[in-house]
Amino acid sequence: MDTTMLKQASTRKRWMVAMAIILFVLIADQIIKYLVKTNMHLHDHIDITSWFQIFFTENKGMAYGMAFSGTWVLTICRLITVVPLFWILTRIIKKQLPFGLIVCLAMIIAGAMGNIIDNCLYGLFFTESYPADLDMPTAHVVPLGQGYGHFLDGKVVDMFYFPLFTWPQWMPILGGKVFFNAIFNFADSSISCGAIALLLFYSRFFHTKP
Repeated sequence: MDTTMLKQASTRKRWMVAMAIILFVLIADQIIKYLVKTNMHLHDHIDITSWFQIFFTENKGMAYGMAFSGTWVLTICRLITVVPLFWILTRIIKKQLPFGLIVCLAMIIAGAMGNIIDNCLYGLFFTESYPADLDMPTAHVVPLGQGYGHFLDGKVVDMFYFPLFTWPQWMPILGGKVFFNAIFNFADSSISCGAIALLLFYSRFFHTKP
């Protein structure tokens, strides 16, 4: 097998790895969100351990529930971000750069796409989620266009909560605050893990001259 064929085989292998990661993250993320949204009321929680809960919440903001100016603005920003990331992924695959770098970028792309699906589509085919005390049913799927919102108006479903510990009350500034009170989803964790690994192990590839 000559050098060209070996390079083509290596490129195909890298594309297969990247696509497999993206599909896995997207499928796992959407399955988890569907199960939570259709089986839990808003703000319901399931205690897995003393420091880990499944806590159903929704937001129109950024990852980990951070606020933003509007769902449609955030969605457009995510789309604008994903396109150049795909271009970068294509470039590093063609250049035969390490698999780890490809894995990191694929995780970031997949996580962003997972939340884009929520923003774009959930308002179209899901009913609204309500707290249990309102005596309303849990959300369910309806025909496209009959959901609680419009295109780009969907809320992101979050569920993972790790209240590791609470700062002591006697601390003047941090008293009574949970150490890590962010609630996030599988897509958020994929973005975070990919970005952290990218910065720790592969940032040098983005400072190398052509």
